[in-house]
Amino acid sequence: MYPNAKCALIHKNPLQLLIATILSAQCTDKIINTITPKLFKKYPDAKSFAEADTNELEKMIHSAGFYRNKSQNIIKCCKVLVEKYNGEIPKTIEELIKLSGIGRKTANVVLGTAFNIASGIAVDTHVKRLSQRLGLTKEKTPEKIELDLMNIIPKDEWIMFSHRLIRHGRLICNSRKPKCNECKLNDLCPSAYQFKHFKEENDYV
Repeated sequence: MYPNAKCALIHKNPLQLLIATILSAQCTDKIINTITPKLFKKYPDAKSFAEADTNELEKMIHSAGFYRNKSQNIIKCCKVLVEKYNGEIPKTIEELIKLSGIGRKTANVVLGTAFNIASGIAVDTHVKRLSQRLGLTKEKTPEKIELDLMNIIPKDEWIMFSHRLIRHGRLICNSRKPKCNECKLNDLCPSAYQFKHFKEENDYV
């Protein structure tokens, strides 16, 4: 269904992807993609982000929400990148999650998309929702959901699996009104009957 699924965050290098992913927390990729062109022009590397004026950075990322925390995390993160990694992005999840503003989801996105390193499965809101609906997990937290998925999805599919679920979540299996009648996973999804039955009852009423 989605052979060419990819990360929706527009970026040209690993640092830009890292910053964009930090900004995307509790915000849409569409909004982030409107912010980052000017942001990356003003701050082209880790050093410039590390030396950024907090107020100026906050103004530029204001529409991303939680802009104070995000600006602080970006500056702190980039200071460590400059001081410890010569401005480069480390390529292990253990190193990445020690940086400010970076959890497993962000680390998995950066490693998988920028370096093609399958360190785990990035669990965002779409992956969480769809993996539960598809009966792949009964867990509630991203960390436990990721472990369940890693146990059943082949490692060479970890990176693309996340991209595909996100794509499917945006186009078909949205949170409030999933398009079960259009879904090609209809026969495999244990939640499909539930949603169709609910719709039939409401249509009847």
